[in-house]
Amino acid sequence: MLLNAMTKEELLKFKTELEEQYKDFQSKGLKLDMSRGKPSSSQLDLSMDMLDCLTSKDVLKAEDGTDCRNYGVLDGIAEAKKLFAEMISVNTDEIIIGGNSSLNMMYDAVAKAFTFGVVDSEKPWSKYDEIKFLCPAPGYDRHFAICESFGIKMITVPMKKDGPDMDMIEKLVSSDETIKGIWCVPMYSNPDGITYSDETVKRFANLLPKAADFRIFWDNAYCVHHLTDKPSKLLNILDECKRAGNPNMVYVFGSTAKVTFAGAGVAMMGSSKENTDYIKKLMSIQTIGSDKINQLRHVKYFSDFNGIVEHMKKHKDIIAPKFDAVLEKLEKEIKPLGIGEWHKPVGGYFISFNTMEGCAKRVVQLCKEAGVVLTPAGATFPYGKDPEDKNIRIAPTFPPVAELETAMDLFCLCVKIASAEKLS
Repeated sequence: MLLNAMTKEELLKFKTELEEQYKDFQSKGLKLDMSRGKPSSSQLDLSMDMLDCLTSKDVLKAEDGTDCRNYGVLDGIAEAKKLFAEMISVNTDEIIIGGNSSLNMMYDAVAKAFTFGVVDSEKPWSKYDEIKFLCPAPGYDRHFAICESFGIKMITVPMKKDGPDMDMIEKLVSSDETIKGIWCVPMYSNPDGITYSDETVKRFANLLPKAADFRIFWDNAYCVHHLTDKPSKLLNILDECKRAGNPNMVYVFGSTAKVTFAGAGVAMMGSSKENTDYIKKLMSIQTIGSDKINQLRHVKYFSDFNGIVEHMKKHKDIIAPKFDAVLEKLEKEIKPLGIGEWHKPVGGYFISFNTMEGCAKRVVQLCKEAGVVLTPAGATFPYGKDPEDKNIRIAPTFPPVAELETAMDLFCLCVKIASAEKLS
């Protein structure tokens, strides 16, 4: 029976039964963490052989003869640029290989714009009285945190089934020169798991911003993170920007953080040659170059992009059953009661769950008090404020399946309790 079809007496009886079940969970002393999208140990184990592909007996030289143990090569060794340019769909002269964190490269791109401006800037962003970013939501909390740290005003843009609300985006960027950027996770978005449609990508590329120095921060974090054998396809944003006469408008980011080792992967940034040349000029004062030994290690391990594709199939085999376990629990426990909505992703790292309006914080609180930690309710919105208090990001990848099923049993129970409280 749908929960909202129950009589008051039926609802109170149902709620009493749920509370007894909840006390049983509290007595178990659970300590489970589903707060972040972390790879599991078994996923990290997949890449252990990479540590053996370079030894002390190897001549650690790049294909152009560069000694990877020494200083130099600001933007990455040529073979790493070739490997990862294919991964994020840019040319080899349009990519910068960074350290282990694409988040760091995104933060740094914003910091450089604030300090020096971008190629098309009249002045550094810091010289404006106010700077704004558009933030599709639900979205990635760390993107929003970057904005907060720089005092950037965030404007929430609703997510639709084919990407952000482009009507709203087109209207805003064409009329407000203080809007300098937008955050995008275009493939298997965080947390909804949505891949932007071809039309959405083309509309992004054809934007007519009032600010000449407007930038699309295209965080393609999950471009190889498929959950099925029929992955989604994402149109090449940089190619479309070039066709539209806006080659400098987009920064593309990616990394191997969830491909090899989360703390020791390789990050990358792609854009027009004019953009990357400008950024490299600024980088030349900042650093002498990133870890070339790690770049060489990744190249030797994967050989080419197909090596990455095959490696990610092993990840899929580990995490797809976890996504299935979460979805099965939701289908069985929540759907018949009509107290939640979710999207079935075919890639990425999250499942986005929407409670009844006004219930998300209560669900997260109940879970925490019974030993399961979730991402804070509201974290997927700018300033941590979900206006409808509905969205909860579920991160299935880290726990073992048995622990995940226990956590989801509790999660579903807490959704039922919070919903029953709301209706009663």
